[in-house]
Amino acid sequence: MRSVSLAALAFLIAAPAFAETVPEKTGVNSLLGVAPTTQDFVTQAAISDMFEIQSSKLAEERADDATKAFAKQMITDHEKVSTELKGLVKDGKIKADIPTEMDSAHASKIAKLKGLKGEDFTKQYHSDQETGHKNAVDLFKRYAEGGENADLKAWAAKTKPALDGHLKMADELNK
Repeated sequence: MRSVSLAALAFLIAAPAFAETVPEKTGVNSLLGVAPTTQDFVTQAAISDMFEIQSSKLAEERADDATKAFAKQMITDHEKVSTELKGLVKDGKIKADIPTEMDSAHASKIAKLKGLKGEDFTKQYHSDQETGHKNAVDLFKRYAEGGENADLKAWAAKTKPALDGHLKMADELNK
């Protein structure tokens, strides 16, 4: 019994250090509340923006009027955020690479949306928006509180309230 307790204690002590080496996309860092690395943050933020923009362009073509209005706002806001992030990296304030394509998980979500029409499309888009914005709010919060680059931390903190607003809007779409 004592050795089990010691092993559990050792795991709990080591877990935060282990989590920092696990890629952000696994979700372990989020579960433990650990800030992502700068590269993980930049990668996930950029992929999230690409997904928001591409999925919202589809929504502008296929969804109801309320969803189209939301989608238009998402395109405008996420293009702005994407431009700001690219500017920080280009200016040399952040040492990270910005991906030029979505990861396979987000690309498959886009492919799924492309195969849907009408109410099926709208429901899936709404669900994706709610989940995506919950994840983005969490990502930006964790980096703003514990990230390693001061300029990026400040930008994450400045950007998070807009993402909170997007999440609230996405929640309202689902009602």
